[in-house]
Amino acid sequence: MNTKYARFFCLLFSFMLAFIFCLFCMNDTAYAQEMQIQSKAALLMEAYSGETIFAENEHEKLFPASITKIMVLLLALEGLEKGEIGLKEEVLVSKHSSSMGGSTLFLSAGDVVELESLLIGVTVGSCNDAAVAVAEHIAGSEKAFVERMNEKAANLRMNNTHFTNCTGLHHDNHYSTAHDIALMSREIIHHPRFFNWSKIWLDENFLEGKIRSGKVYLSNTNRLIHYYQNCDGIKTGFTNESGHSISASAKRDSTRFIAVVLNAPSSDVRYEEAVNLLNYGFDNYYNVLLAGKNEKIETLPVEKGSIKEVDVVTADILSLLVKKGEEPKYTTEIALPSKISAPSSFRSKVGTISVLEGDKVLKKVDLKITQEVQRATFFQLFRRYMDVWLKFGR
Repeated sequence: MNTKYARFFCLLFSFMLAFIFCLFCMNDTAYAQEMQIQSKAALLMEAYSGETIFAENEHEKLFPASITKIMVLLLALEGLEKGEIGLKEEVLVSKHSSSMGGSTLFLSAGDVVELESLLIGVTVGSCNDAAVAVAEHIAGSEKAFVERMNEKAANLRMNNTHFTNCTGLHHDNHYSTAHDIALMSREIIHHPRFFNWSKIWLDENFLEGKIRSGKVYLSNTNRLIHYYQNCDGIKTGFTNESGHSISASAKRDSTRFIAVVLNAPSSDVRYEEAVNLLNYGFDNYYNVLLAGKNEKIETLPVEKGSIKEVDVVTADILSLLVKKGEEPKYTTEIALPSKISAPSSFRSKVGTISVLEGDKVLKKVDLKITQEVQRATFFQLFRRYMDVWLKFGR
């Protein structure tokens, strides 16, 4: 080959390699440019690890609109798990709940509807009358239920959130933040029953023959359920004051991302920005799940307790977020006493499980007991001693 042409092709090949290398190195930069948002606030969190990957104005207090209803559903799901309420319970619709405006199930005062149907209406159709009916059924009044909502928000460390109603209808003192909504969203994913409702796309004959208005055309307000791969929740919101908002979640393998977008200028923008956030997460990170929430770690003996041993479980999910292309290097360490002393209260902390990289603690989760441990009575202790005496002799 002519030396002149050989030199040209060598230079061209070198340029192409350099160009490809630059494209590879600039991948994150390109994503960062794509993730410049038009909305007032946004946040991307990996749900299991709790790691925030992207955030903008995440602590700014904004009106959450119907994203509020995540808290309504969370309290209802907790009540179901505790056995305080049942899905088949019949709920009498009050005049107050039937008077709600905005999105509704077209409930009439005096209608009697199963609790699960109301919860589906809240989840899928963002129905305000259903939300108030649920609140009144659980707490006796909307006001009493809202007090529970604020208590739960404080418990979740949603430090910049205050609820004045259970619907999200506008009130100047009803506000939250992208960060707080991510915390609330992260909590509801621990309740698998929620996804039985959140993934419903359409029901053209909902409540047919069960309410005075006849039936309801129920369609999911979150269109990402239908159009984005593995999206299974969580909630949209809109009022004139709040703009268009969404908390969207999608799970692939052991990785789940939550994308929160608040006060977008249009519905299309909120979906576009939520998709960009989710894509960024799945394209660049994956999660290593080490232990699930409430996963049994150990069984410990109880000293002078009403029971002889008690299970120890994780208080939260233990996982590690890893950037793609990097090899995770970690060890786990469990710190527990050799036995439990009575009395000990239900879910009291007895130890920790940690993820370490060398001596550096990357993650730490509390370990808690699964039941209340009371002090053994004199009769119980005497009987145990007698059992030992009879078994082994004097």
